[in-house]
Amino acid sequence: MGLWHVFYADWQMECCGTPFSVGDEVGWPLLLCDADDVLGGGWHDQLTEIVGAVEDVRGKDGAVRVVREETGLVVALHAHPVHMIAPDDLGGGRPGDRIRSVGLLAVETHGSVELPEVRGRVRAVQVLTQGFAEPAPGADLLVPVPGERWLKAVDACPRWFGGAARRSAAGVIVTLEVPGTDSALSHAVRAASGLPDDAPPGTESEGLPGDALAALLETLSTVRKPRVP
Repeated sequence: MGLWHVFYADWQMECCGTPFSVGDEVGWPLLLCDADDVLGGGWHDQLTEIVGAVEDVRGKDGAVRVVREETGLVVALHAHPVHMIAPDDLGGGRPGDRIRSVGLLAVETHGSVELPEVRGRVRAVQVLTQGFAEPAPGADLLVPVPGERWLKAVDACPRWFGGAARRSAAGVIVTLEVPGTDSALSHAVRAASGLPDDAPPGTESEGLPGDALAALLETLSTVRKPRVP
């Protein structure tokens, strides 16, 4: 079973999400996002590398372009059907191509097409607090500061988020365990647990109490330390 970091944005949950707890089984449509487009970028451990074949999955609202990761995870590359996206915006991967892409996996329930659902078990949850600042002196709008964020482990995802104007909860980072897949994060957990390099997928969580696994996963989902002037 592969372990995957997933970002669940505050507005996605507050609009029409269903709160969940560590240990729950869930099913979410996942989108591989350009990490620089999410909260200003500057992500760290939460980045995911996906290697696999590009496909167009047809549905009632049109075809969705996805990548089928080589161990089985299927995630969307766009939140809209192929026919609604300009060719230049579709990226370099065409159906049948094998791509390697690094981005941020995110729950996406507000696209204009239904995305494939990924089912798995929640193994860890961290509330993400984001720093905001004026883009220029006197500006009326605050924008996310790249990489200025904090994580706090919790047992359940809140239904509502909030905070001060310059430091506010912006969602959660979830570690999702997906059957039939494997990941770099799973390899890291096996290594941290002292398992041999050839240990099969899934052994990283076998016999490990849920709270112990969540505590270990917390050490593998961190933020960059602020630069010292």
